[in-house]
Amino acid sequence: MKYARMPIEVESPEEFGYGNIRYNLSESSIADRTLSDFNLHIPNLKLLYAEHRGSDPLRTLIASDGAGLTSKDVLITTGAAGALFIIATALLSAHDHLVVVRPNYATNLETPRAIGCETTIIDLAFEQGFRIDVDQIASAIKANTRVVSVTSPHNPTGVMMTLDELHALVALTAERGCHLLVDETYRDLSLTGALPLASTLGEHVISVSSLSKAYGAPGLRLGWIISKNPGLQERFLAAKEQISICGSVIDEWVGEQILAHRDSILQPILEEMRSRHTLVSQWIASESMLEWVEPSGGVVCFPRMREQPSGGTDSFYKRLLQTHGTYVGPGHWFEMPDTYFRLGYGWPTREELEGGLRSISEALHG
Repeated sequence: MKYARMPIEVESPEEFGYGNIRYNLSESSIADRTLSDFNLHIPNLKLLYAEHRGSDPLRTLIASDGAGLTSKDVLITTGAAGALFIIATALLSAHDHLVVVRPNYATNLETPRAIGCETTIIDLAFEQGFRIDVDQIASAIKANTRVVSVTSPHNPTGVMMTLDELHALVALTAERGCHLLVDETYRDLSLTGALPLASTLGEHVISVSSLSKAYGAPGLRLGWIISKNPGLQERFLAAKEQISICGSVIDEWVGEQILAHRDSILQPILEEMRSRHTLVSQWIASESMLEWVEPSGGVVCFPRMREQPSGGTDSFYKRLLQTHGTYVGPGHWFEMPDTYFRLGYGWPTREELEGGLRSISEALHG
C-alpha cells in the first residue's frame, strides 16, 4: 500500500482549526449532534469484545430498510470510510481493474491508488448534469474489472441516479461479472424520495452507508456494508477482524437508539434541508458569477464560476477566508478545477449559512 494524504483531509476544517473559520460551508453533513439531542444517556455498558459483525439489534435495524434483507447481510464498520477501505482491500489488487466516477469522495479514488489497482475514471460533466452515462461505463469495463464504483446521492454534487439508471448499472455489472459498489451515505437525505437500497437488487451489488452525514453523528465512527452475498460478507468480515476485530459497544448502542427512532429524527431534518435547498437555489439564481446543477439529495452542491474572479481562483479563496472568514471545499479536493467548489448547506446554522453565502458573493466580486 502506498499511502498519500488527501487534500480534502490536509485542508479539512478540523485540521485548519474550527476557531479560525467564521462561516464554515465546507462540511458535507448536517450539524453535529449531541447525545442530549437524541435524549440519550449511556447506560453502564460492559466494555467487552463485541460481536465481530456488529450487534444483531443494530444490524437488524439497518436491514429493515431494505426488502428481503436480514441482519446476516449487514457488517458494521468504522464509518463509511472503514467500509470503503475494507471493500477496496478485499476485492482489488494490483492485477485488478476498477471503474470509478469522478468527482467523488476522495477515498473512493485514493485507496485503489494505494493498492496499485488499474483504474479507469469516468468523469461526470457539468454540461450533462453530472449524470452517469451507463454506455460510457460499459465501454470501460474490461475482462479483469472487479468493481464499478458509483455514489448516489452524489458527493460533491448532490445529484441522484434515477431508478432506471440504477437498474441499468445493476444489469450491466451482472452481465459483465463484476461487483457494483454504491456509496449511499446520503441516501437518507434524498430530498425527492430515496431509491431502493442498491444491495437488494442483486448479490453482486454492495451498499455502503453510515450515521455520519444524515444523522450528524460522525464522531460515532459507525458505518456499514450491505451485501446479500455470503461469500463476500465472509471476506469483508475477515478484513474487519484483521483491522479492528470488532466495533465499539458504546458506538453501536448509540447507533441502535438512533436508528430505532429513524423516522422521527429524519423528518424535521429533511424539512429543514429542503428549506435550505430553496435558500441556496434562490441565492444561485441571483448570483451572476455562479451556475450549478441543482442537487436532489444530500446537503452539498457543486457550483461553478462562470468566469475567473478578480485575481483568479487563488485570490478568491484567500479573500473568502482571510477577509470574510468563510470556508468552502475547493474543486481540487475532488480533482476538479478550482472554479468549482463544494458548498455544504446542512452543517452551519441558518444565520451562518446566510452570512457565508453573502461572503462568497462579495469575494467573487472583490
